[in-house]
Amino acid sequence: MPQTDSEPRLIVETGLELRVAEIIEPVLTSMDFRLVRVRMLNQNGATLQIMAERNDGTMDVEGCEEVSMAISPVLDVEDPIDREYHLEVSSPGIDRPMVRKSDFERWNGHIVKCETSILVDNRKRFRGKITDVTSEGFTIDRDQVADGETQHLLIPFTALSEGKLVLTDELIRDALRADKAAKQQAANQNDETDEHTDEE
Repeated sequence: MPQTDSEPRLIVETGLELRVAEIIEPVLTSMDFRLVRVRMLNQNGATLQIMAERNDGTMDVEGCEEVSMAISPVLDVEDPIDREYHLEVSSPGIDRPMVRKSDFERWNGHIVKCETSILVDNRKRFRGKITDVTSEGFTIDRDQVADGETQHLLIPFTALSEGKLVLTDELIRDALRADKAAKQQAANQNDETDEHTDEE
């Protein structure tokens, strides 16, 4: 698994959302979090939605609060948004956006829906199971193929404009298993820290 804390996102925002991302990403990185997505939504007046996760792919309520408290003052100082807004920090969720190469590696074997910026096999929208991931792109086994279309299709990362996991029972099971393993690893690291403290 590659180092993901400094791994750039394949899909980045534009305009105001990009400006917000540029302001908050260094703050998140310094706290061992990764930015997943920034969205400006017109709900409750205006809502700035920040989707983030820890470098191990987990996110909980405490993590959301930590991120919110760290980025709120920075956004107040930089003031990129010229109107009142509500800040909302959330986890990517199980049916998460796929924004880094490591997301495709981690969820290899699961179903993804994606869009491309250019035609690939005469289409721009695809759905299928990820079967292989390279540094250049990912291969999907498409679940709906018309006559003359390729079942196994390589989608270059450079062509990707949007990607999202599709919620399935298998995905839920694997996501819960990964979350449990990450929590167990964090607990083990805390135990080791406590042991060193006791020995001193």
